[in-house]
Amino acid sequence: MLLELAIRNFAIIRDLRLTFGPGLNALTGETGAGKSIIIDALGAVLGARVSADFVRTGAPGAWVEAVFAVNRLAGRDDFRHLLEETGVEPEDGTLILTRDISASGRSTARINGRTVTASTLAQFGALLVDIHGQSEHLSLLRPAIHVDLLDRYAGTVEERAQFAALVREYQQIRRQIEQIVVDERERAHRIDLLRFQVEEISAARLRPEEEEELEHERLVLANAERLARLAAEAYQLLDGEDEAGPAPVVGALNGLRLAVERVEELARVDAATEPLANQLREALYLLEDAAHGVRAYAESVQGDPARLAEVEERLALLKQLKRKYGATLAEVIAYGEQAARELHDLDTSEQRAEELRRHADALLERIAAAGERLSQRRRAAAGALARAVEQAIAELNMGRARFVVDLRPLASGTTARLPAGADGRDGREVTFDHTGLDRVEFLIAPNAGEAPRPLARIASGGETARLMLALKSILSAADATPTLVFDEVDVGVGGRSGQPVGEKLWSLTQEHQVIVISHLPQIAAFAEDHYRITKVERDGRTETQIDRLDDAARIDELAAMLDGLPVTAASRENARAMLARIEQWKRQAGRVAAGTR
Repeated sequence: MLLELAIRNFAIIRDLRLTFGPGLNALTGETGAGKSIIIDALGAVLGARVSADFVRTGAPGAWVEAVFAVNRLAGRDDFRHLLEETGVEPEDGTLILTRDISASGRSTARINGRTVTASTLAQFGALLVDIHGQSEHLSLLRPAIHVDLLDRYAGTVEERAQFAALVREYQQIRRQIEQIVVDERERAHRIDLLRFQVEEISAARLRPEEEEELEHERLVLANAERLARLAAEAYQLLDGEDEAGPAPVVGALNGLRLAVERVEELARVDAATEPLANQLREALYLLEDAAHGVRAYAESVQGDPARLAEVEERLALLKQLKRKYGATLAEVIAYGEQAARELHDLDTSEQRAEELRRHADALLERIAAAGERLSQRRRAAAGALARAVEQAIAELNMGRARFVVDLRPLASGTTARLPAGADGRDGREVTFDHTGLDRVEFLIAPNAGEAPRPLARIASGGETARLMLALKSILSAADATPTLVFDEVDVGVGGRSGQPVGEKLWSLTQEHQVIVISHLPQIAAFAEDHYRITKVERDGRTETQIDRLDDAARIDELAAMLDGLPVTAASRENARAMLARIEQWKRQAGRVAAGTR
């Protein structure tokens, strides 16, 4: 239920705060006072599209906030799932929806202070409030929504959702089949290319670390002579003697061995030098190991022009593969694995297509059978809905209009064949779309003796608004939206029809909070809470003002709506009489409703 609506710098509204009651709330005022702007502001905080046009001239931005009590929604699965998906948590059983709109047109949405997307705001808004304005009344003229209304009445919304899921699965499978068979020539070319690539990469027998190893081997082979010479010279310096040169060279090891002998002799005389002898012996051992290693390296390094050529050739191959398939060998290997998988999928695509065709055929049978069951439930509900609407529009002073729910097979769409014996006519083909097998259209004959025709060709604006109200009253028990808003519900409605329209609106408060914007006193008089909207001028600027009316102010407002200004004693008396009559009707209707329950 909507508890409070606060608006700031929105169109001609400077600063406004409204509190609403749980029953019927009426907003009245002269044309242009800002009644519909309040509905626009409510739509904005419920996630509707907004623009800079909504921002009051000269203001940096507009702001709208709505406070909702959501305890009644706590048991609904769709509400719980939405809370889980978005991470939003009600606080003390309330949700606070906020929308900031900058002068540039950008907007920010929040729920309980947490920033959310406008689409998330709209998801919550759809569960909290149902707004019926002039465009919603006119939507009743579109047959596309008639099937929705019939399904809500028949209680087949969930069954239809399951049917639509089957259709989506079927359509997805058909797209997969089409993708497989769309262009056999292109597929053959792709197979040839992938096979060449896979074979080329596989034949190379790549290892991720191979290139680094080959680069090192090439460096050694290319410098083998120099490396052997350097190693031999190093070994000569460590453990050799060369007396042939200009100056005799004694290896470092020979000198170190002599040094060890001298220090050991010292230690035998002076024990204090024993640590030095130990250090020198360790150094000797280490240097001998190093010398042996250098000698072994010098002996192992050999020039091998044939092997060098092989390494160069292998590196050239690796470079070529990297140029074609990836920046590194790891990427080349990964590309080859992916290509192999795709090649396998393409090689087996005909088998896959056949499997998909069998699955699609099985789905068509399920779709046909499920669609037939859905149609049977719709046909069973169509007559009852028509009778209920005829009774409701009679109560709304539309006379003895005849209302028909025209249910016929779809003329275009995808075809499927019913399973044998599904309806007593084996093998009958049916046409379907995501809504089922049926085209649903509401027809009306406003006057006796006339043939029913589509609403768009017959219904006037006032009749359309009252038809929407009639349908809403019939569907109210199944409609779980807590708050219903009616704008322009009295368009084209005269004073004679105002009373029954008010009765219908008030009857909706048994299941919902109702907010109505009206120009008719006969409707406003049914409200438990009445608000008067006026335009005032402050500091040279026009702005909207709203007042919640006490009993005396309400009588004056109803009197002005009945007889204009200035308010007279006679018009006040008429307003009092109308309120008394309606209160008596409410008490009687309340007793009847209680007895019915």
